[in-house]
Amino acid sequence: ALAGPGKRGPHGGTLVSRMVKDEAEKKILLGKCDVPAMELSERQLCDVELLGTGAFSPLEGFMTEDVWKVCLDTMRLPGSNLLFGLPVVLDTDRPDLQVGKTVSLNFQGQPMAVMTIESSWRPDKAYECSKSYGHTTLEHPGCRMIATERRHTYIGGKISVLATPKRVYPVETPAELFARLPGDKDVVAFQCRNPIHRAHYELFIRSLDAPNVGKDATVLVHPTCGPTQEDDIDGVVRYKTYEVLKAELNNPRVAWAYLPYSMHMAGPREAIQHMILRKNHGCTHFIVGRDMAGCKSSITGEDFYGAYDAQDIAKANAVELGMQAVPSLNILYTEEKGYVTADEAKKDNLKEMKLSGTKFRKMLRAGEDIPEWFAFKSVVKVLREA
Repeated sequence: ALAGPGKRGPHGGTLVSRMVKDEAEKKILLGKCDVPAMELSERQLCDVELLGTGAFSPLEGFMTEDVWKVCLDTMRLPGSNLLFGLPVVLDTDRPDLQVGKTVSLNFQGQPMAVMTIESSWRPDKAYECSKSYGHTTLEHPGCRMIATERRHTYIGGKISVLATPKRVYPVETPAELFARLPGDKDVVAFQCRNPIHRAHYELFIRSLDAPNVGKDATVLVHPTCGPTQEDDIDGVVRYKTYEVLKAELNNPRVAWAYLPYSMHMAGPREAIQHMILRKNHGCTHFIVGRDMAGCKSSITGEDFYGAYDAQDIAKANAVELGMQAVPSLNILYTEEKGYVTADEAKKDNLKEMKLSGTKFRKMLRAGEDIPEWFAFKSVVKVLREA
């Protein structure tokens, strides 16, 4: 039986779909456009796709000013009062994109969606950063993105999505994933934005034995493959590492899918966003890592969030979200017993083996042997060839 608040079902009860399948209807919509098409960035394209497929349910389009403001201030949507982690907005610098206008949203010249503009405003970006990320410094990658990538005006309104992009990695819609995942068992989502190494694997495999996870549960490895931080490994390369690992593990209790979501590195509020996205894809549980969606100052290297901030906010809102939080174990590798929890290592006085991400990347570039306790050989091979 599904334990406690983890129940399968979309956020708000209804899975939104803004996809238009009928070719005649697509032509009618494009015929209503009365301003030149707007070209989307990679990040904006991810949001259009997630709005179209219902991954951002209950949203039906880009937020209007009043929804944006309420979401920033309360982490909720006005009217329904449903939790929502971060605003989903569309930015522009075009003066002709006025309220009442209908515009085609294109990517590389192809119409992807049509939007009738219901709201247009100049956001206070410092305020937005302070509410979304808890910080306003450009040392934070999310603040840097809002300040330097986004243009000065936001426009909001419902969208009709005509097409989804051809991507290197396959993207299943929430409805498709809902149908593929077991309907009568718990599904534990594991979010990542980096190649999976041994410690990550130990984390998600052990989550199946967590006290609040039912018998015969499945873990869904659901990496975000959209744009992330400037120094992260390219999404296509990451996808290849996941595919070789999927083949190597060949475990029926581990399902894989890919999410075209663009990371904000917003820490606690992004943990809520991730839970909502996974709930909309049919998951009942969500693994919340230490310092999940966290980031460091680009100047001092100091963490912007506490190690347990994301876990605390996830646990506090789990019942309302109807999605159980599975706090990730603090796992480390020891000389004597391999991977164990930090508590076990301390109790038995075991010797921890360490390899930092920086050192790993250095060894990778230098062609040195990477210890197999740290990384899977198949993953290392893909990273070396990239």
